[in-house]
Amino acid sequence: MRGQGVRVNSPTLWALMLLIALAVPAIARAAGEALAEVDGVLITSEEVEKALATQLTQLEEQIYNLKRQRVEALINEKLLAKEAKKRGISVPALLDAEVTSKVGLVTEQEIENFYQANKAQIKGEEEKVREQIRSHLQNQKLQTRREAFLQSLRSQAKVVVNLKPPPVFRAQVSADGAPFKGGATAPVVIVKFEDFHCPFCKQVQPTLVQLLSRYNEKVKLVHKDYPIDQLHPAARKGHEAARCANDQGKFWAYHDKLYENAPKASPEQLKAYAKEVGLDLAAFDQCFASGKYQAAVQRDVDEGARLGITGTPTFFVNGRVLTGAQPLERFAQVIEDELARRQ
Repeated sequence: MRGQGVRVNSPTLWALMLLIALAVPAIARAAGEALAEVDGVLITSEEVEKALATQLTQLEEQIYNLKRQRVEALINEKLLAKEAKKRGISVPALLDAEVTSKVGLVTEQEIENFYQANKAQIKGEEEKVREQIRSHLQNQKLQTRREAFLQSLRSQAKVVVNLKPPPVFRAQVSADGAPFKGGATAPVVIVKFEDFHCPFCKQVQPTLVQLLSRYNEKVKLVHKDYPIDQLHPAARKGHEAARCANDQGKFWAYHDKLYENAPKASPEQLKAYAKEVGLDLAAFDQCFASGKYQAAVQRDVDEGARLGITGTPTFFVNGRVLTGAQPLERFAQVIEDELARRQ
């Protein structure tokens, strides 16, 4: 017996074919919307977003942080308003009672301690500077007390934050063979792209030292070369020289010497730094003069460009991008999140 099929008349068949024809481009757009076309070759949204992944991630995080800050501010406003209403007083009166009146005045000894600790960076007439220090320390005390009070109010309330952070984007960054400090098998790997003549790179070095001290074997700090020739034309040779120092196990000592003396990087000065850190000068000279590491430095620069780096320093914390001379606690925030995710 022949199987019975479903008869489809011609108009229905043509309608079905038209529907399929219309659906295929829609599916293609969903997979990668065509943003442009060159001689029939499509430029898709996926292609563009992949090239801009680092910058787009930074923008998403900035938007999230702005929203989060505003949410936190509104939470604090509502907590203060609720407590003030409960006590039958105004919010300013509440803050006067719980914050201002409970903060002692800054002492002369506190001003002296701060002045001596920061004397090297302080400029200006000492009497005026001390008054600025007094104001700064007083504001710090008030802020600390205010935060403590808000935290106590928050602990007594049911606060739910539904704002979700953006998905974590992790760039694929190679760390193979690059100089590093910290734990060789650390759960958190920070790859830093730096220019030895960049003032912001120099500024962040003490922060990186603090990070390694705080996290010890939990963090691995990897160096990558990213001299920006347009801004610092003499920096590249310093990067090559540092790699020659690495051949003798002295990369980090030479790294620190370059930052200490930047932007001084003539061949004679680079050789002088080699002597100061205890390198075999003959081996260093041969390595440096041969241009042995020119291609290696350029590979780092090419990788940085592929990752969308537009300035230094740029850091990748397990692939998560941070740009600029970030404060210690910003690094710590990401590191703690990464450690928590591993657990």
